[in-house]
Amino acid sequence: MRVLFRSSTRLGCVLLRAAGSGGSGFSTGGGRMMQYRIEERGRAHSPEYRIYFKTASGKYISPFHDIPLFSSEHQENDVPAKKQKRSDSELLFNMVVEVPRWSNAKMEISTKEPLNPIKQDVKKGKLRYVANVFPHKGYIWNYGALPQTWEDPNHTDKDTGCCGDNDPVDVCEIGSQVCSAGQVIQVKVLGVLALIDEGETDWKIIAINTSDPDAPKLNSIEDVRVSRPGQLEATVDWFRKYKIPDGKPENKFAFNGQFKDKDFAIEVIKSTHNYWKALIYKQTKCGEIMWLLNTENPCHFLLKWINGTSCPSDYIIKISVGVSAEIQTRRHSRKRPAFFQTQPTVWSSVLVLHLRIRNTPVHSGAEEHS
Repeated sequence: MRVLFRSSTRLGCVLLRAAGSGGSGFSTGGGRMMQYRIEERGRAHSPEYRIYFKTASGKYISPFHDIPLFSSEHQENDVPAKKQKRSDSELLFNMVVEVPRWSNAKMEISTKEPLNPIKQDVKKGKLRYVANVFPHKGYIWNYGALPQTWEDPNHTDKDTGCCGDNDPVDVCEIGSQVCSAGQVIQVKVLGVLALIDEGETDWKIIAINTSDPDAPKLNSIEDVRVSRPGQLEATVDWFRKYKIPDGKPENKFAFNGQFKDKDFAIEVIKSTHNYWKALIYKQTKCGEIMWLLNTENPCHFLLKWINGTSCPSDYIIKISVGVSAEIQTRRHSRKRPAFFQTQPTVWSSVLVLHLRIRNTPVHSGAEEHS
């Protein structure tokens, strides 16, 4: 059952709904329930449409940076708790669903916008849709990303010989349930496919929702091959051909298009999680607030204000790159025009970039998810 909330703001009507397994909540492991909500802005299938993420307490968060990678983590007062120890074979992960199964709109986490909302990709001024690749309809799985992972474009993978694609790691969830965009689900990893997309490594994790009826019997890529004949072949075929209708050549794969096993996939996830941590902790200190100011390399987070009506906050970050930074608050009043009040070091949390003081990473965006 989907829970809907409706409220009125100065930006118009806002639709909120619970974002979790089945739309009712999300278990982060250890028997505890952690609920995320989503806030939709704009009209679906429009350039302005955004899906923002919030905690149950109403704090805006980034699906790229604030949702834990490992589902065994739970949070106390929105602060991640210490991870439970599990063997690699028992690890479960959080997946942020970007594209529901059988749909065509190319939805993605916007890695360069504040708070990293999900939006529909735009190319040359037009909304992007994937073509139907016969005999398939749209995306043939629930498609999304693993939070707190990053495929480093500065690192050449020793197995593929190509650098990363500057995005979170993609996930193809093969369960029978059709999820919704913005849903956060717990998945079991089964294997991985190494797509080479325009000369970049683009890992595709194969996983299944732990709430799926088939999840207990699917524990490896071979289990998928045996119990679901043709599904892995269809996945390779889809990724090979889906760009052809756009006038591009067939995609290529590392390992001759062969799937690697679960252990290999988990090592890929761990390494990209480490790349994400390295990205986050490249900081320049400004007072008590830690800032990411290395904008010479587009692979690092770009701290700047992205102007647009879709931003849910009244806060603006003003950056002097490499030198200093200041926080400005745009306060609105019905009786007088908006004005700016400068405060250089305060706030433990700022809604746009989710800043936290005292050696805690700044959350912003990298380059666009492709």
